Formats: sequence, structure tokens, C-alpha cells
Amino acid sequence: MDPQEELTVAERIRGRYEALTQAERQLASALLANYPVLGLSSVAEVGAAAGVSSPTVVRMAKKLGYDGFPDLQSHLRAEIEARISNPINKIDHWSEQAPDTHIVNRFADAVMDNLRNTLRHLSIDDFDTVVRLLADPERRIYLVGGRITRSLADYFFTHLHVIRDGVTLIPPNANTWPHYVLEMRPGDVLVVFDVRRYERDTARFARMARSKDVSIVAFTDQWGSPVMKEAEHAFHCRIEVPSAWDSSVVTLLLVEMMIAALQTRTGEDGIKRLRTLEDLFDQTKTLRKS
Repeated sequence: MDPQEELTVAERIRGRYEALTQAERQLASALLANYPVLGLSSVAEVGAAAGVSSPTVVRMAKKLGYDGFPDLQSHLRAEIEARISNPINKIDHWSEQAPDTHIVNRFADAVMDNLRNTLRHLSIDDFDTVVRLLADPERRIYLVGGRITRSLADYFFTHLHVIRDGVTLIPPNANTWPHYVLEMRPGDVLVVFDVRRYERDTARFARMARSKDVSIVAFTDQWGSPVMKEAEHAFHCRIEVPSAWDSSVVTLLLVEMMIAALQTRTGEDGIKRLRTLEDLFDQTKTLRKS
């Protein structure tokens, strides 16, 4: 399959953004700010909302590699269908397309494709900026995940808490979340994990935190969680595999790369904290030494 065919409309826009004209960039920004809803409107309505002409809308669709604006819209509709897929839908989808190879090979191939496509669109500048935010001792860090992704938030928290202080893992019960927002200060960072079948409470929580001038970092999928409307930084990880469930492999890899970068950035302070923790483990005899 042509790699371009695998991209979402948003990924194509971001990938071609530097090659767009000023008017096209204005249109691209409008489409991303109200994604994917604005793109489903008529050419005239999209142009009016972005403050550009109708020919600009058509021209940019073709520049992104589509046959025209209707073709772009058909891809958006397919994305919306994919975003709301449940496990049963995914079983049917993969059953129809399953080649005559072992699941081990099919799954591994899908994960490798996910990794390549994710890294191809990863902004190193955004990655480094988020590492600086998370390493800043003046900022407190909060992490939250959803029904499935809370295990990723927990994993990230465990390592961050070893590296630095001021880190809080927010529990999954949403009725406690206002208590955490109460403690947030401007400049703090909220790391949110949210993938398709996006959770309404998570988006509301991000809005509440953003109202306190908290920086939002989102780990999401290729289509993009509604949390992105509040996020200053978002990492789009490919998640589709031949399974009823989406894959967290690429997201976990990105988290582990960030942990490694943070450990390096915190330097001797991070090493000192780690040594102190190891001494405490020795005192409790929790971990085996041999």
C-alpha cells in the first residue's frame, strides 16, 4: 500500500504544512482547530470559516494528494467511522482482511508498520520541548489515563516519580478529579492518555485543567482525541492491529524514550534520587539482591 494512503487527513496537513501558501496555511489551521467537523462542510462553508476562497479549498485538497475536496471528505468520514469502532467492529474488519498467515506474523507486521508511521511523523522539537517541561522542577506533573490507557499513565508515573518529585497519578474515578484541579497551579503539566472510544470525562478534565493555565500533553492515536483541543503538545501513536483491541506498543515505546531522555536531562539530581530510593528498598528488603 502507498504510505500516503495510510495517513489521516490531519497527518497529511501537518506533513505538507511548510509547503503550503499563506492562504492554504490559514485554511489548514482552521481545519485542524475544528477537526474533523469543519472538513465535512461544503467547500463554500469551509472557505468562509477559514477566511479563504473556495478555489483555495479545492487547491489545497489536491496539494494534499486527494482527487479533490469530495475525496478528502470521504477520507474524513472513514476516519470518523474508525474512531468510533468497538471491539466487535474491529474483529469483523480484521476477519475480512486476514491473510493466510499466522497471527504472530500478522500482528508483528502491523506493530512494525505502526512504529514506522508514528516515528515518521514524530516532531523531535515537540518531543524535546515536552522533556524540558517534565524535567522542570518548578512544575508539578499530573498524569491521567482512561479505561485501557490508565496502565500507561501508571507506568509513566512510576518512572517519573523515581526521576523527580512533584508527580501525581490521578485515579480513574472522575468524581475525585475536581480535587486535583483545585491543587493545580499555572505552569503545571497534565499528561493525558486517551485513544479511540475517547472518554468524555477525560476531555472535560483537560478543559478544567486548561482553565487554570496548566499545560496539557496528550498521548493519543492517529485520529486524535478531543483532548487535543486543549493540548499544547500531542503525540499521535498508531494503534491498529489485527485484534479486537488496539495496541499500546508504540505509545509505550514513546513513553520509554521520554523516560530515558528525562533521566539523562535530570543528570546527577536524578541519579541521587534513584540512589536514595535504592537505599530505601534495601532497608525494607523488598527487592532481592541475589
